[in-house]
Amino acid sequence: MRIKHQAARVACGMAVAIATIFTAHSALAADAWPTKPIKVIVPYTPGGSTDTVSRVIFERVSQSLGQPIIIENKPGANSTLGVGVAARSAPDGYTFVSVLAAYSANMSLYSKLSYKPSDLTPVAEMAELPLFLFASKKVPVKTVAELVDYGKKHPDTLTFGSSGVGSSAHLTGERLAMESKVKMTHVPYNGSAPILPALVSGEVSVAFDPLLVPMPHVKSGKINVLAVASAKRWPGEPNIPTMEESGFPGFVMSSWTGLLAPAGTPQPVIDRMAKEIAAATRSADVARKLTELGFIPVGSTPDEFRKLIERDTTRYGQIVKAGKITLD
Repeated sequence: MRIKHQAARVACGMAVAIATIFTAHSALAADAWPTKPIKVIVPYTPGGSTDTVSRVIFERVSQSLGQPIIIENKPGANSTLGVGVAARSAPDGYTFVSVLAAYSANMSLYSKLSYKPSDLTPVAEMAELPLFLFASKKVPVKTVAELVDYGKKHPDTLTFGSSGVGSSAHLTGERLAMESKVKMTHVPYNGSAPILPALVSGEVSVAFDPLLVPMPHVKSGKINVLAVASAKRWPGEPNIPTMEESGFPGFVMSSWTGLLAPAGTPQPVIDRMAKEIAAATRSADVARKLTELGFIPVGSTPDEFRKLIERDTTRYGQIVKAGKITLD
């Protein structure tokens, strides 16, 4: 009996020793990381919102980590091409991928993807991108209530533009149509650049879009802005009401940009990168640049980002199902 107890104590001691060695090794790996350049895949074209935010943030993170961070653009298939490449990359802490909220929407938009959610690990939400509801001057409205009233009095006349099928702007417009019970025909464009000319010309009635490009045309009187689909009013434009204040309780549909890593990437590396992103977004110059671009700096924890992805996967999934939207 004594021999059995001694054997058990030896086995237990060995397990503790192994665990201690593993923990020490992980800590040592995190302390040593990074020892070479890091690659961040951006699954969109250069110059877009995800690309711009990534370059602003990772320029600062690169300085802090003391290693180059290379932005590699891999656009295609509503970001699923680049995300798939990241999902199949080695989980060694040297490959990451920046994504938009479309990452959550794609789970429902495609019946089959080249990756599973479990193939990737959330690192951090980097920034929030509020969507504003802009209206063409050809539609005689200045509030969301007036838009709904106009749509009901003039059925089958309203249209809304977006940066593409399945984009946050598209699904936000679909939600407005569903909740207002006003039919609005979706007009998808190849990216966000064509939306502004379409609004100015009256080619589309309304569109949800970030603030940066359209706002100067609101100031010049070429288009109107009706509301912002965020929880709070935009600090730089406090006179623009939220969608909630405009009669749509719970209507918060801001987009976001965040960082993922291949599943299996060491947790200490994930945590270190999340802390570096948080520090970058809190720095005065990076925060100023992001705000000027229409973003709200965030820098969340991995767990907070995981919960955001799960919430939006459910929310977008409901809209996709109700609207029978697909990208297959």
